[in-house]
Amino acid sequence: MTTDGYDVAILGSGMAGSMLAAVLARNGVKVLLVDQGTHPRFAVGESTIPYTSAMTRIIADRYRVPEIAALASFKGIQRHISQNSGIKQNFGFVYHREGVPQNPEEINQLKIPTALRTESHLYRQDTDAYLFAVAVRHGAHPRPGTRIEEITIDPDTGVELRAAGGVRFRAKYVVDASGFRSPLADAFDLREQPTRARHHSRSLFTHMIGVRPFDQAPAAALHRQPSPWHSGTLHHIFEGGWLWVIPFDNHPGSTNPLCSVGLTLDPRRHPKDEPDPQREFDDFLTRFPEIAWQFRGAVTTRPWVSTDRLQYSAKRMVGDRFCLTSHAAGFIDALYSRGLTNTMDVINALAWRLIAAARDDDWSTERFEYVETLQQGLFDVHDDLVYSSFVGFRDYELWNAVYRTWKIGTVLGTLVLEDAYVKFLRTGDDGLFRALEQGEHPGSPFPVSDQFNRFGPYTRDLCLAVENGSLSPSAAAAKVFHHIEDADYIPPVFNLADPANRFFHATPPKMLRAAQWGRKTAPPHVGSVITGAIGGVLRSRFSRRH
Repeated sequence: MTTDGYDVAILGSGMAGSMLAAVLARNGVKVLLVDQGTHPRFAVGESTIPYTSAMTRIIADRYRVPEIAALASFKGIQRHISQNSGIKQNFGFVYHREGVPQNPEEINQLKIPTALRTESHLYRQDTDAYLFAVAVRHGAHPRPGTRIEEITIDPDTGVELRAAGGVRFRAKYVVDASGFRSPLADAFDLREQPTRARHHSRSLFTHMIGVRPFDQAPAAALHRQPSPWHSGTLHHIFEGGWLWVIPFDNHPGSTNPLCSVGLTLDPRRHPKDEPDPQREFDDFLTRFPEIAWQFRGAVTTRPWVSTDRLQYSAKRMVGDRFCLTSHAAGFIDALYSRGLTNTMDVINALAWRLIAAARDDDWSTERFEYVETLQQGLFDVHDDLVYSSFVGFRDYELWNAVYRTWKIGTVLGTLVLEDAYVKFLRTGDDGLFRALEQGEHPGSPFPVSDQFNRFGPYTRDLCLAVENGSLSPSAAAAKVFHHIEDADYIPPVFNLADPANRFFHATPPKMLRAAQWGRKTAPPHVGSVITGAIGGVLRSRFSRRH
């Protein structure tokens, strides 16, 4: 049996595939949404960041799919999806040394500005099923439980997918939104072997019940961070790895007692010698008793997933009538929750091109070249950041410096999106988002500043020198802080050049001072973004109160 007539076939109905399908179907594109599995189902990638939520809101309004906006805030998820997701009010980092008591001065936290919104710990079983239903409601044709066995692409006529049982589907274009086991990557030998990623890590993860709030631990008694650890995503960091703790039960209205837990390790320092992931996790806890306190009495509610090396990449992500997106294209590490962010960036860039291609019946590869450039850039930027962070894990002084490369990028990058969104709401001009694609730094969170975009590679090169022994961690940290002090793109009110300033909280008064700096002192291309974004955010907050 052959099913004809689709404009776009999407492989994978997770968050990326279902959101893209909803956007395309809402805008008149005939979409086939194929998945080997069914919903609801387990998935990681559960922690949002302000950049992710800002881009989610942009996609909802730009493509006129209001249901997507529910995912842009904790309140939206609670009202429209379910009460199984957790709240996220901070990113927390607690530094540990094996065999040494945790130093209460060696902690870092970014408190999410409530003037923007409150972030979420997504219970993916619910959020992904919700998006799948939204896509179907808008007209996407669902084929769950369908395994694609063969893909044939003719650059002139289109795509044919052959499923188990002999069913064939025809489309003019195919988007692979699956994951590591990408059917397109396998069919056309698109994987980069070996991957170019510098970073090395593997992971084991699960959901647990009975994980205790770290705020109640004896080790946390002297911590003076601005927001409770349990109110956000907690990262226990140590030489060679990190452990995530993402609670879903951290607000009064929660109906979900679970907690997402994952241990990510550099296999060169922590080889995979123990085949049983539960035993490996237990062995890890014996070496870090202050972390172990949090898991005393906790039990897993599903089998552990234990991976080999996580990093993979693609030689090509876009070709004749196909595109690999997000996790089908490549992956670095869950650190900093960039997976969802990259997904939203790619959907926003790909969707309008597919809509235009369907309208014009022109599927030429040149129309999608930017998506290739964007995704390769996202991969390399995140690789530099996570590689540098893992080198920083060996020494708190260096980590305290390197961590700021992420903090600066995520704060300023969010302001770029907020500035464009505020202007879009005022004018309705879709070209504002297309203009963001014209910069010289695709994949960068803050593409408007050349100096910022030299900062990541500079930090990476310092960490390479630390790793090969030609530079001490202390000297590398000093150079990072010196760059921050001299930077022309960082509002001085944030005080990021001070190593003793380990907590970041952009309160409304600080945001006002940053806007004043942007208007009076900052380089024009930086100042206009910061002033526009902060002004829009604060006006929106004031109008909601009145």
